[in-house]
Amino acid sequence: MPKVLISDKMDPLAAKIFRERGVEVDEITGKTKEELIAMIGDYDGLAIRSSTKVTKDVLAAATNLKVVGRAGIGVDNVDIPAASSAGVVVMNTPFGNSITTAEHAIALMFALARDLPEADKSTQAGKWEKNRFMGVEVTGKTLGLIGAGNIGSIVADRALGLKMKVVAYDPFLTPERALDLGIEKATLDELLARADFITLHTPLTDQTRNILSAENLAKTKKGVRIVNCARGGLIDEVALKAALDSGHVAGAALDVFAVEPAKESPLFGTPNFISTPHLGASTNEAQVNVAIQVAEQMADFLMTGGVTNALNMPSLSAEEAPKLKPYMALAERLGRLVGQLQGDAIQSVAIEVEGAAAELNQKPITGAVLAGLMGVYSQTVNMVNAPFLAKERGLDVREVRHDREGDYHTLVRVTVGTPQGDRSVAGTLFANAEPRLVEIFGVKVEADLAGEMLYIVNEDAPGFIGRLGTTLGEAGVNIGTFHLGRRAAGGEAVLLLSVDQPIAPALGTVKALPGVKVVNGLSF
Repeated sequence: MPKVLISDKMDPLAAKIFRERGVEVDEITGKTKEELIAMIGDYDGLAIRSSTKVTKDVLAAATNLKVVGRAGIGVDNVDIPAASSAGVVVMNTPFGNSITTAEHAIALMFALARDLPEADKSTQAGKWEKNRFMGVEVTGKTLGLIGAGNIGSIVADRALGLKMKVVAYDPFLTPERALDLGIEKATLDELLARADFITLHTPLTDQTRNILSAENLAKTKKGVRIVNCARGGLIDEVALKAALDSGHVAGAALDVFAVEPAKESPLFGTPNFISTPHLGASTNEAQVNVAIQVAEQMADFLMTGGVTNALNMPSLSAEEAPKLKPYMALAERLGRLVGQLQGDAIQSVAIEVEGAAAELNQKPITGAVLAGLMGVYSQTVNMVNAPFLAKERGLDVREVRHDREGDYHTLVRVTVGTPQGDRSVAGTLFANAEPRLVEIFGVKVEADLAGEMLYIVNEDAPGFIGRLGTTLGEAGVNIGTFHLGRRAAGGEAVLLLSVDQPIAPALGTVKALPGVKVVNGLSF
């Protein structure tokens, strides 16, 4: 019988579900790292919240451990690379607290609109300053959502119920999905200029870090009120303080901070600023939901091998894994390639398989494509949750299986729909193991997809390759491999180069070369 340790305080329903599913369970909380190391070797599963730290040392001692389940979304307390190396599956419950977090954002919006914390403090001090606290109505105001995924869409629904107008900035929000939600899709600059309230609902990535920078805060409507219940680091806290002090931002409420626990912050003590200690998921209902979900997921894995919401492996059986592994590597790279080249414009995705690939379980291949595609924007996306995230954003995903025999023994093709038309990339496996690109946007080309790469579309003219090599050499960038394709002589040519140094500093110089039409730096 599998045995699970619940090492953090969790709703009693979790232990009950484990036992009902035939899993032995111990609830032992509050142990030190050393105490956990001493006992963890007896367990097949470890169910945690945020207190237990699953470090390399803990994993090294966990000789029987097969799965770690985090009741909640954040897994900062789990060393996922070390868990992967040890063959331990790491699961979380990404959607168990969505409603709770969305409601907290709405609560903070109301608190800002009516200055509730200061009014409470003043009244309890016996001042009765009725004329001091002049609030604003939310009815008829424009709410700007930065991020319209699972939580953002719930906030939008609640805001529409309050008779607000809702505009959203989200690269993955399609016009059709926006119509379904009853909201308007906008660019970031449009949102900043129009919104009376701004709420953030996006993960922290290189693209979203300080998305509300000093520059972007200056673009907001004077008197805007800002709420962040998503992730610390999305807002430049120093710049926000300056905007509050100047009166350009009328109020701000943060549940999350760049550094947590937030024992100090430049915002503390600033007028019209409200803070809460990361309470987004702190309701009884959310705690019950995540406890139930983590127990069900872990029990399924331990008893049947089913995998749900895993962060370090796809949803597939143990028998399928060896066969599918190289196909998933190919699919992930194709998705990452097309995501880096067309990401903001993608409205639909079609994943086609033929030859040997058509005989396999296509779901992990599809999950790998979507993980690669959306991994450009989110560091937390994986082959398990990528299909759910795509669905929430209204991304139309199609799977096509061809029985025909083509030019290759096996082929995976990814076609994305954009406002400019369909764009397609295709790849195969050499020796049934090595991923290889064979077509990009209608041009035949053979290339590995690995490391730092440079993608160029240029006029096919004599001397271009020499000028490009000289330009990269002068920039200190060494070419590793060189792949060239074209539709016809004298037309457009496509170049894919692997390089040994970061390519970003040289992109501007390359783009200035005569005949260059498109330049993109790629990373795999």
